Amino acid sequence: MLLAVDIGNTSTTLGVFDGEKLRATWHMATGVHRMSDEYAALLFNLLRQQGLDTTDIKAVALCSVVPPLISTFEELFKRYFNIEPLVVGAGIKTGVSIRMDNPREVGADRIADAAAAHHLYGGSIIVIDLGTATTFGIISKEGDYIGGIIATGIATAAEALFTRTAQLPRVELTHPKHVIGTNTVAAIQSGIIYGYASLVEGMLARIQKELGVKAKVVATGGYAGLIAKETGVIDVVNPDLTLIGLRLIYELNKG
Repeated sequence: MLLAVDIGNTSTTLGVFDGEKLRATWHMATGVHRMSDEYAALLFNLLRQQGLDTTDIKAVALCSVVPPLISTFEELFKRYFNIEPLVVGAGIKTGVSIRMDNPREVGADRIADAAAAHHLYGGSIIVIDLGTATTFGIISKEGDYIGGIIATGIATAAEALFTRTAQLPRVELTHPKHVIGTNTVAAIQSGIIYGYASLVEGMLARIQKELGVKAKVVATGGYAGLIAKETGVIDVVNPDLTLIGLRLIYELNKG
């Protein structure tokens, strides 16, 4: 079995593949100060819940946007699994040509998303990742990563309202009953949820116009489902896109 690990700024997503089948997925908070032993203890418990053991894991593929944690997870898998993980980065075959001014600036998770989206859907694709940041990745019909957009993430914006103002509260990010809020909590929820739905709609319209073609829109990330319910411009929601991309990249490199 293959263990795929996507280390994000806020959360780390893990998935176990049995062949092409994603058997289990988990999410844990990303902690840059956690030691490899701490992550190992968490991972052992998660595996046991699915009736799995470290010996069931034969390979590991990981991507990270938190550089210090790459060595932490490498140590974890070498020590407890006796596995040298495949880390998506320079020198790794991804099947994705990056047509950016500086290809090294593109996050490893964006590359994994692009690989999965091209494999699963084909044609011109716009991948929206609604996580700590809200990112748009544009993939050509040939599978090239041709550019992107980075905006503040939904939770990041909501937290900034709470921490940078004297009287606005922290709110639960849920569907507002009305656009016009009749209390402070409802007003913030409307501004964040409908505001980001409008951001997605507006940016997609600009991207599609600049591309000159109708691209399929694929959303992933922790808030993809929430925003997709508020707009009709998202074609597919795939929360496992990055994990699938990691599996595909591993298959390209395992020989």
